[in-house]
Amino acid sequence: MASLRNAHPRILVVGDLMIDHYLWGSCERISPEAPVQVVDIQKETTVLGGAGNVVNNLVSLGAKVSVASVIGEDENGNELQKMLETIAVDTTNIIKQNGRKTSKKSRIIASNQQIVRYDQESKEDVSIEASVKLARAIEKQIDNYDTIILSDYGKGVLTDRFTQDIITMANSKNKKVFVDPKGEDYSKYSGAYTLTPNKKEASFATKIDIKDEKTLQEALLKLKSTCKLTLSLITLSEDGIAIYDDTLKRFPTVAKEVYDVTGAGDTVIASLAFAVASNKTIDEACVFANLAAGVVVGKIGSATVTIDEIEEYESTLHKSTSESHIKTFEEIDRLVQRYKAQNKKIVFTNGCFDILHVGHVKYLQEAKSFGDVLIVGLNSDASVSRLKGPTRPVNPAEDRAYLLAALEAVDFVVPFEDDTPYELIKMIAPDVLVKGGDYEGKEVVGTEFSKELKLVEFVDGKSTTRTIQKIQESSTC
Repeated sequence: MASLRNAHPRILVVGDLMIDHYLWGSCERISPEAPVQVVDIQKETTVLGGAGNVVNNLVSLGAKVSVASVIGEDENGNELQKMLETIAVDTTNIIKQNGRKTSKKSRIIASNQQIVRYDQESKEDVSIEASVKLARAIEKQIDNYDTIILSDYGKGVLTDRFTQDIITMANSKNKKVFVDPKGEDYSKYSGAYTLTPNKKEASFATKIDIKDEKTLQEALLKLKSTCKLTLSLITLSEDGIAIYDDTLKRFPTVAKEVYDVTGAGDTVIASLAFAVASNKTIDEACVFANLAAGVVVGKIGSATVTIDEIEEYESTLHKSTSESHIKTFEEIDRLVQRYKAQNKKIVFTNGCFDILHVGHVKYLQEAKSFGDVLIVGLNSDASVSRLKGPTRPVNPAEDRAYLLAALEAVDFVVPFEDDTPYELIKMIAPDVLVKGGDYEGKEVVGTEFSKELKLVEFVDGKSTTRTIQKIQESSTC
């Protein structure tokens, strides 16, 4: 599928905004006041939740996002608005209702286990006055958006009347409306482009027990007809996505490893809307959404995904594990930027690694211990010949890279053509540059671009040159 790297569709998200608040700590004692655990809080984090997680996903993909909602005129509401503005989201369509509580869900987590959750929120429908005001604000700006997402968490923003008003308004302007539905009655979403329920939600809404291809199609047909959708769609977790326009189509999942499905539904609707708003077909959008979900379920917690991550992930699907860790300059540049944004410590080393031996492995293991991500620059065949002589390398660059990439300590291998990795180090600007102990007192290329230089002693008696000599000696016997 053609890249969406330069796509920046304008998308409006309408729905229930929340703050997800986490208190992280340790629990080692029981309170003397009552038989309850005492948690010593060590860290506190807040992230956007509810419709805000959809917003976060869209921003990560590169969309220009506006949000429309009703929140409380309170401290949590002010915090929520600042969080949105920090990521350059247009908040002009946020209405504050006096007396309403902005949704904030706080979780206390100790030793990676959730101890308790407490909520601050209003669950009743927003006031008619706030609803009308919000609808009028959207109507004035609807021409500014390529598509609209309704993210319903059942907290009172998407009332029946308001939801229908927005869908009718959007249809009159030929704007597609994607809906993440809530509850049992989907009638208020009538006329939308599509809904994105999961299998359990779709079974609940259609009263059809989805257990095979036949019942899946029945549920899709019922959703399409009763809700007057352009097409119906059901997400099937590890089985991917199923849609029905004129025929049933299945798009299998592409997840390699699943760690956490939290927020995956938000990623799916965000990526579907993003792709369609960027002029992709619904089939292409489903493939894209599956790729996005495949990335996000490999992360812990409600996570987002970038175009770089999706393209990187797609490129690994038909490669062996080793091949997926061999990168070009352009690919490693994007990866390094992402890791640095995550405050990961980047370690770099380089070499010919012609005949891989235990000395190499121990050297690389120690190099990895200095940080989070180890990148190995690998001399090309021509580079090795210039440095070591015309009989080298013994193993071609393709084989050497494959073997290095298979090592647990090595995260990425980047072949380079020059005699030194100067340009590669300059681009990566690693936190730690690692070289062999024989560089003690010598000038090391690229040190001006790294924060720290580490020298690692070699294993006595272990070298490629020595290995070649032993082979030659054996062959003459």
